[in-house]
Amino acid sequence: KKDFDVMLKYMDDFDSRRELLIKKSRDVLKLSKQIIYALHREDEKDAKNLVVNIKKEFAALVKLADKPELLGVGALRTAAQEYVEALCYFGYVVEAKLPTHRELKVSTEWYLLGICDLSGELVRKAINDAINGNQDSAFKIKKVVEEIYGQLLRFDFRDSNMRKSFDRIKYDLRRLEDVAIGIKLKNA
Repeated sequence: KKDFDVMLKYMDDFDSRRELLIKKSRDVLKLSKQIIYALHREDEKDAKNLVVNIKKEFAALVKLADKPELLGVGALRTAAQEYVEALCYFGYVVEAKLPTHRELKVSTEWYLLGICDLSGELVRKAINDAINGNQDSAFKIKKVVEEIYGQLLRFDFRDSNMRKSFDRIKYDLRRLEDVAIGIKLKNA
C-alpha cells in the first residue's frame, strides 16, 4: 500500500507540473507571435521588450521541466520551436545575425525545428520588402535561406516532424526564387 501511495503522489505531482508546463508553454507561444508581429510592423522597441519577457518565461519553462518525462511533453517542444523562431527572426531583423543554439540555451533538436520555421517568416519579410521597394533586402533574405537550407542538407532527419519542417524550406526557397525572378523581370 505504501508503495502505491508513493506512486500516486508522484503521478499527481507529475500531472500538476505537466498542466503548469502546458500553460507556461502557451505563454511562450503567445510572446513568440507578438515578437514576430512587432517586427513585421517595424516596432523594434516593442519587440525588444517582448524578447526580455520571453527569455524569462522560457527559462522558467525549462526549469519547470526538470524531469526527463516532462521534457517529452509536446507543448514544451512546440514552445521551444517557436521561441527559437522568434529570437532568430529578431536576431536577423534587429541584429543582422542569427543566434546560435548555445546562445539561446536550447537543444539541437529544438534549434533545428525553430530554424526550419524561420524561413517562412523570412519569406514574408522578403515579399513585404520587395513590395516596398527594398529589393536588396529580398535578395539578401534569399541568400540567407539558401545558406540555411544548404546547412540543413547535411543532416539526416529521421523524425517526421523535423523532416516536414525541413521540407517546408524547399517550398519557401521556391517562393523566394519567384520573388527574385519577379524583381528581375520588373527591372528589365
